Amino acid sequence: MLDSVRTRLATYYARAKRLERRRLRDLRRWVESTRNLVHLSVVVLVPLLIATVTAISNSLEQLSFLLFPPLAAGTYTLFADPEGKYSKPGKFVAGLTIGALCGWGAFELVAISPFTPAPSGQSVSAVSAGLGIFLTALATWMFDIEEPSAFSTALLTLVAGSTQFDYVLSVAASSAIVALAFVFWKQQFYQRRARFLYQSTKGDDHVLVPMRGEHPETSAMFGARLAAAHDAGKVVLLDIVDDEAIAAAEAALLGHDAQVLTDSGEKQPLEEQAETKAATDAAADLEAWANRLRTKVGVPVEVVVAVDGTSPAQTVIQTAQSTNCDLIVTPYEERHGALSPFVRTLFRSEVDVAVHRSVGGRTRWKHILVPIRQPSDVAHAMIDFGLRLAGRTGRVSVANCITAPNQRRAAEHMLSDLVDAFEGNLETRVSRATIEAFLSANAPQYDAIFLGASTDRSAASRLISPPTFERIHELESDVVIVDRGKHPLPILD
Repeated sequence: MLDSVRTRLATYYARAKRLERRRLRDLRRWVESTRNLVHLSVVVLVPLLIATVTAISNSLEQLSFLLFPPLAAGTYTLFADPEGKYSKPGKFVAGLTIGALCGWGAFELVAISPFTPAPSGQSVSAVSAGLGIFLTALATWMFDIEEPSAFSTALLTLVAGSTQFDYVLSVAASSAIVALAFVFWKQQFYQRRARFLYQSTKGDDHVLVPMRGEHPETSAMFGARLAAAHDAGKVVLLDIVDDEAIAAAEAALLGHDAQVLTDSGEKQPLEEQAETKAATDAAADLEAWANRLRTKVGVPVEVVVAVDGTSPAQTVIQTAQSTNCDLIVTPYEERHGALSPFVRTLFRSEVDVAVHRSVGGRTRWKHILVPIRQPSDVAHAMIDFGLRLAGRTGRVSVANCITAPNQRRAAEHMLSDLVDAFEGNLETRVSRATIEAFLSANAPQYDAIFLGASTDRSAASRLISPPTFERIHELESDVVIVDRGKHPLPILD
């Protein structure tokens, strides 16, 4: 009874851990989206900054609460669009300060003018308000420091009373504090978000390559160049000894009348001899390829020979786990015009997968095309892989296909957010053509085209509009289909 309860509790605990890992994985991938990251930063950082400035101002009696409405609006503008025209820290500080100075100057000019009546009670002079806005517009235009919140500080200065000059100083000091915080956040986190948040930029450097198909050597070279981009990269070449290979080895042994003895001096059964011979021959072939990769690419290479079990795909997945590989690069395989069951099984694993379809046996990839449907962790992985292959002398083009002219600006903004997180020779392209026509027309210009596996789409969606890689078959370029595994990752490393 006690053992049964322990077993049940262990099962519940394991389920809870899996659920927690899945939620952490989903949260991390949600934060990978630049827009989600910006919104999260606005929700967290803007209130903290305003609270900090408020705490400082509360300790100084001469600082007015009138400071905070324009400061909060300007702070939101900074963080909500870090690459926008109004998100320059210098313009932010100068704009708010000059707006306050213009408001103060307008108040003083009207006060000494004999032609304008003094305002009664708590009212503000209409002439002062108009003049303050005029001076602010003129100054921000002349000095090229347009800042929407500057007009707020210009008007609020008029109601600051006897502390108008103190108000101007508090605007300058407080906006400088916010600007420094923004610069630190942008330089140390936002512009380096690929390093902190995108898993492929830190992982996917231990690459397993199943040597399958007619030309597995090109896929092995592809995987080696991906791994070589990271200092800790390595490649594991895998060959699976199946029944056909064992039968061929057995026939060869029968032809040579093999007499293999065990440690006890007894003759080893023929089937075991054949299995040993098949594994030894496979290991020798793998080692020959490993030496070529070490020589050409300069990356550490290991070889593994496995005996086929119930499923070749499961054997590959188990080998990836046992050799600590986080990326599987496998040659393209299809059946009846669609991906083979072997590849589809790999897509359901917890390991990242890149399916490589070679054209012409190419072994170097310098010009890469990455069509993007929408921002996602797969899009980030494809861009990262493309940059690894292209190196310092290559080029990566990130593209999006639209169906209407009014979608162009949104597409350009999306692509800009995507490439801004990476360092390298990147360009963006927006096309009105269909994805099939775009790829057919541009494929000859590129060495490799990266496509997402679309495993996140529903069955109905895939039925109505099949994945892109299933709609294109004759391209004059290598095609790489990328799928992100279901990793149990922490939020931050």
